[in-house]
Amino acid sequence: MEKKLSSIAKSLKPSPIQQLSLLAQRGNAVNLAEGFPDFPAPPHIKAAALSAITSDFNQYRHVQGICSLLVDKMKQMHGLDVDPLTDIAICCGQTEAFAATMFAIINPGDEVILFEPSFETYGTCISMAGGIPVYVALDPPYWTLDEVKLLDAFTAKTKALVLNSPHNPTGKVFNMGELEIIAEYCRTKDCIAITDEVYEHIIYDNEPHISLASLPGMQNRTIITSSLSKTYSVTGWRVGWAIGPSCIASAIRNIHTKVTDSAPAPFQEAALTALRSPPEYYISLRAEYESKRDFVFKLLCQVGFQVEFKPLGSFFIFAALPETCKLTDVEFVEELIKEAGVVAVPGCGFFHTKHDYHNRYIRFAFCKDDATLTSAARKMQQLVDASGRLRFL
Repeated sequence: MEKKLSSIAKSLKPSPIQQLSLLAQRGNAVNLAEGFPDFPAPPHIKAAALSAITSDFNQYRHVQGICSLLVDKMKQMHGLDVDPLTDIAICCGQTEAFAATMFAIINPGDEVILFEPSFETYGTCISMAGGIPVYVALDPPYWTLDEVKLLDAFTAKTKALVLNSPHNPTGKVFNMGELEIIAEYCRTKDCIAITDEVYEHIIYDNEPHISLASLPGMQNRTIITSSLSKTYSVTGWRVGWAIGPSCIASAIRNIHTKVTDSAPAPFQEAALTALRSPPEYYISLRAEYESKRDFVFKLLCQVGFQVEFKPLGSFFIFAALPETCKLTDVEFVEELIKEAGVVAVPGCGFFHTKHDYHNRYIRFAFCKDDATLTSAARKMQQLVDASGRLRFL
């Protein structure tokens, strides 16, 4: 029956990140691979979900109040005026919002620019829509944007550009200069921008979150995608959204309705409580994650990783293997699991073109309970040699 599969289905492979998480579960290893918190979601948000379930908000549902709250959020954070009735589509998480956006705008053969390293879902969704991913490499170790590389990526077939900031896997936050370069080319090349802003509130060192849509001339050509998942530690609830020009938002809603009909009704109701969280919630969120970042960053430096770039956002550290390490990223992760009982992600899965460094990075997720991070540190420190470095680094 395998020959009956579509060409797209044959091209898809299981997610290595999810496979590593399953390996961690089976082997009782410490999971620093997958980007989901292992600590409880905020009590007031869980209480709102329970209340919605017991109040029988359990059928297909569109909670328009979410759109109204997102309008307030867009105005407050970015100075954007958004129509809650026409410019927003509620979806099953950011992933569906992104996928539906691709199906809404991409025709077969259209090219879409992405910045590499890149989260695997983007390229997959583009290909499923019939588009062609075109990767522009950010320059390590600080993952800076090279304007010449970006310009060279545009062709007559370029339809769209994808921007993820704060960035997975590197933790990079694109600065205003880089955003202005991207915006300028989007305007002059008549290119649509799709942003993934799920880490908008997980940003450090007093860095601001700047949406590409807020730059001059960009709101009418940008689709913002985001969700509840990261900000409120509810990655399994699957409530996200796309915000953009009304004609595109309408197309995304139509696609969403045909594919999944509605996001989970009780969690949409709980989103009303989440999105009304006071400023103190977001201040505390940043402070807690900044502390976790600093703990893991210090640990990785101590045990021998080459970590020149401290993340400015998201909850990942993309650490380079030292030049003296003869292992590839995959071989290192295998050793880390076998010897230390700690799971991380080989960086090669985020690179889609060959570089001399594409198999030299490891992604560590620090969106974990302090006890989890301490356990990982203890397991790794037990394997250091006389120089203080991991034996197999």
